[in-house]
Amino acid sequence: YFHSCEKNGTSLWSRPTICRPTSVLFLEGSVFTEERDFLVKSCEYFQALYRSGMKECRQEEIHLKGLCARGFLIALVVLRGKRPILDADEIVEAIECAAFLQVEPLAKHLTDLIDSDNCLLMYHTAATFGLMTLYHAAALFIRNMYHDLEVEVRKSLPTELVAYVESLVPSAFVAVGAHSTCGVDETIHAGNRTLCYLDDDGKNWKVLTDLPLEASTSMAGLTVLDNKLYVVGGIQVQGARKYAVDSCFCYSVEVDQWTMIASPKQLRYNFSLVGLDGCLYAIGGEYERTTMSSVETYEVATGRWSFVAHLPRPVTGAACTKGMGRIFVCLWKPMETTEIYEYLPGIDQWLLVSTLIRHQSYGHAMVAHRDNLYVMRNGPQDDFLRCMMDCYNLTTGQWTALPGHFANSKGSLFTAVVRGDSAYTLNRTMTLEYAIEGKTWKPRNQMKGFPRSGSLWTFFLRLPKGPTLEQLGLSALLKGTLTDFSPSRLGD
Repeated sequence: YFHSCEKNGTSLWSRPTICRPTSVLFLEGSVFTEERDFLVKSCEYFQALYRSGMKECRQEEIHLKGLCARGFLIALVVLRGKRPILDADEIVEAIECAAFLQVEPLAKHLTDLIDSDNCLLMYHTAATFGLMTLYHAAALFIRNMYHDLEVEVRKSLPTELVAYVESLVPSAFVAVGAHSTCGVDETIHAGNRTLCYLDDDGKNWKVLTDLPLEASTSMAGLTVLDNKLYVVGGIQVQGARKYAVDSCFCYSVEVDQWTMIASPKQLRYNFSLVGLDGCLYAIGGEYERTTMSSVETYEVATGRWSFVAHLPRPVTGAACTKGMGRIFVCLWKPMETTEIYEYLPGIDQWLLVSTLIRHQSYGHAMVAHRDNLYVMRNGPQDDFLRCMMDCYNLTTGQWTALPGHFANSKGSLFTAVVRGDSAYTLNRTMTLEYAIEGKTWKPRNQMKGFPRSGSLWTFFLRLPKGPTLEQLGLSALLKGTLTDFSPSRLGD
């Protein structure tokens, strides 16, 4: 058995003979020979077709009409684990195929590809073909960049699509300080244990919610998954000793409610936490002064933790990010070597992606934008006030050193998070928005800093609209700002 699909005269893949039931598909004069089990497993269309009892399920040849051959080819490439970057015509044909054949992995890949260059095309085409997951994701992306895209949106999109975008709310920049647990006899400190967001004009930080007394954000793992905030692990300080916290929480901004979730099987602190595809990943960390290489995953649907493949070596506080629907982590390998590993859930392995060697320097933070990974590292002679930045492109496999250095006052760069084509950094002095343009970061907008000392966690959450918050009884809290530290605020 040999399968070969041609694109621009180049074979995308070939495979040896396998004696399994196959189907021959005809699209626009192109012929595809595929294993029937593979088609049924991958596409809801073929699941329904081959289980329907209709005559087609007994035929070896199937003619698919009204579907582009190139779109089907892209679907096959994605189903076999590739992540191709697509041009405009390919995007349209891939969306058509994903909608017609109900190819969920292709729809997810298209969602991972959304950027400011193609978001309007993605949105309009997804609406045309009824690919609703992509439609909603593209609309949210547009809403987050509406300040830059509004003119083009109003000029190029139908009225009903414009109305849907404007009905959404952009993701808010949210921050929380590092707090240990708070006992019932220490409630005087509870007034500072707040999750806060930056208002629309960037002039004030407002209270979103209070941390549960049992929650720790000190050396904990914090991440956002499906617009819910997860706080896992952390430390409780008693005298000179640090104790691992076993209380873990999930915050739903939609209903303004904290719920407890199960603790990892291995208690840990000073670790990395990232969320992807309905799962949390707790990576490395420390317990009882022992650095660990173990990794656990929490499946939100089942509420269960389980161990997965260990890291190549123990690590604490590793730089970690997700981009293009993939998880990446930086590991150090003395001397002067930073290695980027990717976790492959399908085969439960950590794969070495690339190695960066810089004199007296390591990657301390990492963020993803499009198919680029940006690694922030210390400057000359461990100078953390002048960070250097390198960019690794996942498509080309090439490194680029960004020109100049970046101010890292009070660790602001290590708090960087990306929304649209902007990176937001934060310290006590200011919130600084960088415009990410190709291989450069340019300061774009300066807003109010977060008036708290110590380490900070930053992320984005989509908050309910004002009336919803008032219905939840939170309007009084939202009127407060961080300039009011009075414990009596909670009773207002």
